[in-house]
Amino acid sequence: MVGIDRRKALGAAAGAGAVVAGWGAGGGTAAAATASASATWSAERPLRVHIVVFDGAEELDIFGPLEVFGAARAMGYPVQPLLVTSGKRPGRVTASFGTEIAVPGGWDPSAADALVVPGGGFRKRDAPGIWTEIAKGVLPRALARAERPSLTVLGVCTGVIVLHAAGLIRDRPCTTHHGAQHYLKDQGADVRTVRVVDDGNLVCAGGVSSGIDGSLWLLERELGSEVATRVEALMEFERRGTVLRTAAGA
Repeated sequence: MVGIDRRKALGAAAGAGAVVAGWGAGGGTAAAATASASATWSAERPLRVHIVVFDGAEELDIFGPLEVFGAARAMGYPVQPLLVTSGKRPGRVTASFGTEIAVPGGWDPSAADALVVPGGGFRKRDAPGIWTEIAKGVLPRALARAERPSLTVLGVCTGVIVLHAAGLIRDRPCTTHHGAQHYLKDQGADVRTVRVVDDGNLVCAGGVSSGIDGSLWLLERELGSEVATRVEALMEFERRGTVLRTAAGA
């Protein structure tokens, strides 16, 4: 495993066509890519991030990313986060530890540039969570229909299993919570033991708190390292691990 360098790209190879990047991509190609991407978003055209919420979803999988993107918006950066249900209308859901959430938005991925899918309930197949959502089929089918090159999907923790059920993972590199990696491997997925995997319009973050890391990385990729670093400092959160950035994600 390559060591952590929070302010420079490590530039180390990590499999065919991939690099393991340090936090704060600071050099060469990575810097050029973030500069180019950040020019895409403006006050008139913000980065629209929809965070899908369902019964049994892990609280931190939801509110970690919301804190990241919400803080960036509060600082004046062109980011527009929104909690949405998996249905077409706003509603109320109860998260994993009983938190009741009034969700203001309904499912409309055509109005989003990034879609965050949380996990939750991996070990409780008979309770609300990912297995219930997969069994109902509504969210997996909606995700499959939503897939397009310009929509980045961020799977957080065991939310990656929902993406797999939707057919979005296929043979693409991914990661998930360490306790669920065996499941995806048994399904034939290309699971990598890293904190975040960036494969272009598919980004996967490992465990529960790594949804913050994945969101900060997406913020950095789309708006630049300065934005992500300022949000990280505000949250007093220190990113760890590495980002596996494939050729598709570069």
